[in-house]
Amino acid sequence: MHPAWSVIFFTVLAGMGQGLFLMLVRADAHGAEPRALAIGGLLSVVLMCLGLACSFLHLGHPLRAWRAVAMWRTSWLSREVIVLPATIAVVALWSLEHFLGKPHTGALGVAGVLLCFALWACTGMIYACLRFLREWAHWLTLLNFTLLGWMSGATAFAAYWFALHGVQESRFAIAAALALTLAAAATRIASLVRNRNLKPLSTPQSAIGVKAAKLKQMSQGATGGSFNTREFFHGKSALVVRNIKWIALGLAFALPLALLLVATKAPVLWLLALAVVSQLLGLLAERWLFFAQANHPQNIYYQAVA
Repeated sequence: MHPAWSVIFFTVLAGMGQGLFLMLVRADAHGAEPRALAIGGLLSVVLMCLGLACSFLHLGHPLRAWRAVAMWRTSWLSREVIVLPATIAVVALWSLEHFLGKPHTGALGVAGVLLCFALWACTGMIYACLRFLREWAHWLTLLNFTLLGWMSGATAFAAYWFALHGVQESRFAIAAALALTLAAAATRIASLVRNRNLKPLSTPQSAIGVKAAKLKQMSQGATGGSFNTREFFHGKSALVVRNIKWIALGLAFALPLALLLVATKAPVLWLLALAVVSQLLGLLAERWLFFAQANHPQNIYYQAVA
């Protein structure tokens, strides 16, 4: 498929905001200082709002975006459009409650956590429900959306909490970021291995209804590009895709893991800040790879060019 940068930035930024909020709720349950929680909650809201703004760039007619909610009964995209603003609103109220120093109940925190998981489920199911795209149609898609967002949010939280409270108060945050990065790396590698071993269900013969044993396509049937050649294929070589895969694995998982491990022994802020930046850049590459690796069946016919 052709990766859309607006959707890539949306999933990465919103996911980081959701993961950050989960870590803030955990800190709240352990009696953290309300003002620090309020500022962290504001950062979470900003990340999700930036993601929402990026998603508007994917719309052909942004002024008609409200119509996206109309199909909520059957469309995961419509459900995502409903759940995302609801999540932002609840997190904003939770942050305001702590800013005012009146966190009387954990109801908003629980609601925010449930909405974060619901948002990951909606976003993941947009892709996992497409059975003809076999690279996406698997439970690992849902799990990866959840763990990748939670991982990046936990790493951002570790850097934020260290900047405010120093080493002693941040040890759990660093350990949590390390554990979530390991879990996310394991599930993403599992999905890459699965995708590599997938065998196409269609052939050039079945694509055009010809039963000849030997069939070689010499032309795509047109002298120029079309919607089919632009929107269902990324246009990059296999070498480029392979290089992006290793860049994604290195920046999103390997380098942050090394930095977090060092930070457990020699905790300094710049290590955690570098881990956040590395993970953010790596996840942008990983999301590009996620879309590019989805091999639409129509490409069997349309990607052959004389």
